[in-house]
Amino acid sequence: MTAAADLILRDGVVHTLAGDEETYDAVAVRDGRVVGLASDYDVAFLEGTGTEVVDLGGRHVLPGFVDAHTHMEHVGQFGVHADLRGASGPGEVTERLRERAGETDGEWVLGFGYDESQWADGDLHRSDLDAVSETRPVAAVREDMHTATVNGAALDAYGAEMPAGDVLGDGRIVEDAVEVVFAATDPDPGETEALLRAAQREANEKGVTAVHDMVRQSHAPRVYRDLDAAGDLTVRVRLNYWSDHLDAVLETGLRTNHGSAMVEVGGIKTFTDGSLGGRTAKLSEPYADATGETGTWVVDPGELRALVARADDAGLQVTAHAIGDEAVDAVLDAYEDAAADAGASRHRIEHSELASDDAVARMAELGVVASMQPNFLKWAGREGLYEDRLGTERREASNCFPAYLEAGVPLAFGSDCMPLDPLLGVHYAVNAPADEQQVSVTEALRAYTSGGAYAGCREHEQGTIEVGALADFTVLEASPWERADAIRDLDVAMTVVDGDVVYRAD
Repeated sequence: MTAAADLILRDGVVHTLAGDEETYDAVAVRDGRVVGLASDYDVAFLEGTGTEVVDLGGRHVLPGFVDAHTHMEHVGQFGVHADLRGASGPGEVTERLRERAGETDGEWVLGFGYDESQWADGDLHRSDLDAVSETRPVAAVREDMHTATVNGAALDAYGAEMPAGDVLGDGRIVEDAVEVVFAATDPDPGETEALLRAAQREANEKGVTAVHDMVRQSHAPRVYRDLDAAGDLTVRVRLNYWSDHLDAVLETGLRTNHGSAMVEVGGIKTFTDGSLGGRTAKLSEPYADATGETGTWVVDPGELRALVARADDAGLQVTAHAIGDEAVDAVLDAYEDAAADAGASRHRIEHSELASDDAVARMAELGVVASMQPNFLKWAGREGLYEDRLGTERREASNCFPAYLEAGVPLAFGSDCMPLDPLLGVHYAVNAPADEQQVSVTEALRAYTSGGAYAGCREHEQGTIEVGALADFTVLEASPWERADAIRDLDVAMTVVDGDVVYRAD
């Protein structure tokens, strides 16, 4: 006799996102795995006295979203510190920081997530933050986390630790100078737990069932494992350790894909260049709005090659940040030098926004995963940040997702927490500014499900809804195929992780 299911979702439209794109009325779960895909009539035979049955009322079930590149502590900061996302200008940033200052008597006043590219009244300046406090250090960190603005008190206390070349004047700082702020405000284990709990709540609300978290000098790995042991972890976590932890990773015997069902080791994360917003992404041709400037190396190619060789030799996956075309080429050179089979290693390029056609072809040949963020296309419109930085031709050549798919490059989507919202990313990928950037709804959803599963070496059990697969689902109020021009406006009705309902909309 077949054992009863623990959970049945019925009266819905279940999209497997497997090869045949078949749909079902219902899905049944037992012990955290899919045990049945059937009609409402047939699935009833798996119902027992202890089965939780959820009537979906025609809602749409997808495999759970896998965010292949995010920073969960940073996501949690929006719920703990001043949330600057959506601020209309410097005045509103100042207002939100003042509100945060009134809530705490700690040393720093912190805010995260502003995006000046959408403002009509200019950039953020030191004077805006001096208006928050002239005695306490204040920092507003831009959405890309490569750029920040600080007040005079912060510069007085920490300016001597900041590399002169990364202090741009009027309170603006980039790259390693921003790292000084992060080091000075590093949360302790208790604060880290609060941040991660806030982040996983947001992930659950957005239909995210798994994340590839980029961690550095953080208590997050310990906190995740403690939450897992306590049964309080409601999102699967793949930990990518920063390159400055490589020695520790090797000494402790950590290996890619080792861990539990909920917390596993990913790979080694490194930078090559910076960001387009900060004009630090490494380009082969100068920025359109900065004569002669081509960006900077955060990690130079020689250092990168040595790092990749060490990690690859130890059997560790490498996830390398590269945005500019010159940076992408440097990563591919390093992978080609180090790996007899880069595809078997699942080495990845994070962002890959301006990869040339030749680079995309090399990625396909080497089997390198393109881990990309479709939400970055919000800056790629005719009057957006990328038009200013790159000009029209390079702007339209950025983030050309169809080229990767056509070449056979494994494509994984993530958010880089700008913001953590897969439906927003899917929307931009489907409704991209340039035709060369647009993919179909199915292609975008697969990049955010099975694409992330492949990048995390779990494609055999994650990213599709099939018998035997992990019971990780996202339930949407409506069909993204039927509302392709408004996917970002769809609501998540329910999120299921490991067979448990971890979020249910009111």
